[in-house]
Amino acid sequence: MGDTQVNQKQNRMDRELDARVQFERPEAWRPPEVLPAPNPRPGWTHRYIRLAILGKADPSNISSKLREGYEPCRAQDYPELMMHATEEGRFKGGIQVGDLLLCRIPDEFLVQRAAYYDKQNKAQMESVDNNFLRESNPKMPLFAERKSTVSFGSSSKS
Repeated sequence: MGDTQVNQKQNRMDRELDARVQFERPEAWRPPEVLPAPNPRPGWTHRYIRLAILGKADPSNISSKLREGYEPCRAQDYPELMMHATEEGRFKGGIQVGDLLLCRIPDEFLVQRAAYYDKQNKAQMESVDNNFLRESNPKMPLFAERKSTVSFGSSSKS
């Protein structure tokens, strides 16, 4: 009996060498994306621009976006979206899903646009504040700094 136990011990493999079948949990179902997103490109931001609404062309929308700095994405530059390439019309060779056209804009334009609108917003707020404060009387100010203090300690109750 001693020899068979030794042989069995020698024929054993380490547990680490044992190949175990690992079962991966299937990914949870989720609804498909309505608009396919392109792979990110450094320095560019992508956006779908409306070409029509309720079946009626909307040329003013697309032309304003083109003037703003957006440019249509070419399907040949985006192989992952080649199946959405349009083969006719004004934007032939572009990526179109329904009445939406995929466009891109340089990130630096978006930074400049944000700075422009921040400046516009600040100017409007200053104008409103100045107009409101013009009506203020020093004896009864419209805006008063409100300060409160918190003190700790025992109250003096008798």
